[in-house]
Amino acid sequence: MKNKKTLALLIALAVSAGGYAAYQFGVKQGMKTMPADHAAPTAARKPLYWHDPMVPGQKFDKPGKSPYMDMQLVPVYAGADGDDGDVAISPRVQQNLGVRTATVTSGRLPTGVAAVGSVAYNERDVALVQARSSGFIERLYVRAPLDPVKKGQPLAELYVPDWIAAQEEYLAARRMQGGDTASLVDGARQRMRLAGMTDAQIQLVESSGKVHPRVTVSAPASGVVAELGAREGMTVAPGALLFRINGLSTVWVNADVPESAAARVRPGDAAEARAQALPGSVFKGKVGAVLPEVNAATRTLKARIELANPGGKLVPGMYASITFASSRGADVLLVPSEAVIQTGTRSVVLLAQDGGKFQPVDVEAGAEGNGMTEIRKGLSAGQKIVLSGQFLLDSEASLKGTATRMGDAQPPAAAPPSHGEGHDEAMTTGAKK
Repeated sequence: MKNKKTLALLIALAVSAGGYAAYQFGVKQGMKTMPADHAAPTAARKPLYWHDPMVPGQKFDKPGKSPYMDMQLVPVYAGADGDDGDVAISPRVQQNLGVRTATVTSGRLPTGVAAVGSVAYNERDVALVQARSSGFIERLYVRAPLDPVKKGQPLAELYVPDWIAAQEEYLAARRMQGGDTASLVDGARQRMRLAGMTDAQIQLVESSGKVHPRVTVSAPASGVVAELGAREGMTVAPGALLFRINGLSTVWVNADVPESAAARVRPGDAAEARAQALPGSVFKGKVGAVLPEVNAATRTLKARIELANPGGKLVPGMYASITFASSRGADVLLVPSEAVIQTGTRSVVLLAQDGGKFQPVDVEAGAEGNGMTEIRKGLSAGQKIVLSGQFLLDSEASLKGTATRMGDAQPPAAAPPSHGEGHDEAMTTGAKK
């Protein structure tokens, strides 16, 4: 039993000696990899921070003994490899990783908002035909709703008994002779106007000298009969609606715009519409209004687009796809959206530098549209950024033992509190593993 205890003690001493030897070897190797200016810094250079070569991800703002190993912290100076979070990758490795870069540009961000909607009549292009006097509809030329009509086309013929007395009084006043007949004629003419006759109808009575109790109602504008309120033989009262004519030279498209994109659609923005029923046809117009009401079920707002409709191809009820294009706003910095890494709390872009180095940069991202993202802070025009391979660059940096990682560096759980207050938070590149 005593021999077994002695043997176990000897094994424990051997393991401890081996671990200490491995630790000393690691310390020596870490010291060898340090630049010469770290080993013998000049008085004029100020260290950026101190770190333990065996735990390079942890940084301290003052010298002292490492809380992890039995050694002093090593200073790191400006210009040292990895002191600013750079990742150096050889061109051959970049090619193997498929790293693509792009240039930060300046321009206007396209809205890139698309929506669908339905075609409707332009309610500003409406003409109403009403009865001006009591009468009877003797003949109807347009007999069905949605019949197309042209401006000046006869719609109906009405017999108006009230006009007969007014016209006969006027003709009798004209036939009278004497000095006071002029005032009588003017009074009779005024009564014809009050009966509902137009100036053209009054001139017809004056020129012909005959009574005209019938009137032909004509279309005041071209379009379609959206509402028909007249039938042959019916009696009409003053103000009765006979025809409602909607024009088709322009139409509205009521598009459903998502609530999240409503701020990017404003009145006056240009818009294009395409309909599946009319392949190859593009109808151009502009946003007339964004209605101030959100649909609680779909969380969308109605955008009213007024479109030119040559040939009347677009008809109410037809579905159309709308693409909005804003021409407002000033030039902003733009980068492809795939270059921006979102971590949940930060937006990071990898900046490509000379010598095959890549540096993570915190940016403030703005609006996004058509695959481009606005950058408000962090970059300048002309800089090169990484489009693809960010996560592979992270892996390459990890294999090389780079001090800075692409993910957020977390301090070891066993770190003593004595030096925990003085260290800086480790740099990150924004891509969490």
